[in-house]
Amino acid sequence: MSVDVKEIIRPENIVYKKSSALTDNPMHYCPGCTHGVVNRLLAEVIEELGIQEDTIGVTPVGCAVLLYNYIDIDWQEAAHGRAPALGTAIKRVRPDKYVFTYQGDGDLAAIGTAETIHTCNRGENIVMVFINNGIYGMTGGQMAPTTLEGMKTATCPYGRDPKRDGMPLKITEIVAGLPGASYVTRQAAHTANAVRKLKKALIKAFKNQEAGKGTSFIEVVATCNSGWKLTPVDANKWMEEHMFPYYPLGDIKDE
Repeated sequence: MSVDVKEIIRPENIVYKKSSALTDNPMHYCPGCTHGVVNRLLAEVIEELGIQEDTIGVTPVGCAVLLYNYIDIDWQEAAHGRAPALGTAIKRVRPDKYVFTYQGDGDLAAIGTAETIHTCNRGENIVMVFINNGIYGMTGGQMAPTTLEGMKTATCPYGRDPKRDGMPLKITEIVAGLPGASYVTRQAAHTANAVRKLKKALIKAFKNQEAGKGTSFIEVVATCNSGWKLTPVDANKWMEEHMFPYYPLGDIKDE
């Protein structure tokens, strides 16, 4: 006999549950991918702030492309790298709305670098969420601007060579130097403590937008266990050992 949980657990005793802003659609991400955790956190923050009816998300090309299937808000699809430009247009037309972009490193820090820099330089009053897993996840594991020195990918099978490929791009530090960026932070989502810190940063970013403080930029150092050819557990360990030293966690700028 099936039992309805709602019949045996009082609502006031439910301390953690699926966000009502999340849909019931199965996610397309690989098992162990950081994207799913960040998606859930975004849904929780939107629900808890009571802004579900007033939030517009913008996703471009990449692993983030199907995010509109998972969070029940209004969405706009952008061309590859152009999410900040589209987010700018939406916020200027509808300044009463909460607007955020959700982008990977191959999008935000490669084909979309110009849009990223100029949006943050102008201080457009939007939130930008940047997933950095050091690789092109959706298209086959090619080298990204954020790929670490010596890291092997499909297009640098012997490892990234700085003399040939340049050093990994610290786009978040570049953004922090721009006058229009009011809040710039780098977080992760691999442990319970990291998840709490990331959620706190997301809440702060949306509240900054409400206060009209300019661009809030949140980098999430993430894993791509499929692209890295590692198990989810080993991918988290590799991230801690190799990604964090080059991409240290914490607030970089807070005005």
